[in-house]
Amino acid sequence: MKKGLLDAYVLMLLSHGDTYGYKLIQDVSDVIDVSESTLYPVLRRLEGQECLSTYNMEHGGRLRKYYRIMKGGLTKLADYRADCIELRHIIDRILERPAS
Repeated sequence: MKKGLLDAYVLMLLSHGDTYGYKLIQDVSDVIDVSESTLYPVLRRLEGQECLSTYNMEHGGRLRKYYRIMKGGLTKLADYRADCIELRHIIDRILERPAS
């Protein structure tokens, strides 16, 4: 479940605009405990699934690799949102159910 949430959160962050890997790690780490060794494979997998594209841009004399969400990523994000809403309803029913 955490893997799916990580994918969904990365896609949600990128749906607000392009950003670079280190910034993504910082933003994701505010919500989910994640390291570089966890996040970069997720980014490569999402790129391989044509959910993300990348480009390089110079910043301070160095090249940064930026990530951009693609149409496939927006579709996948919509699916994740629908799944999360359904899961939230299930969890709410479980927690609201009186103990027998």
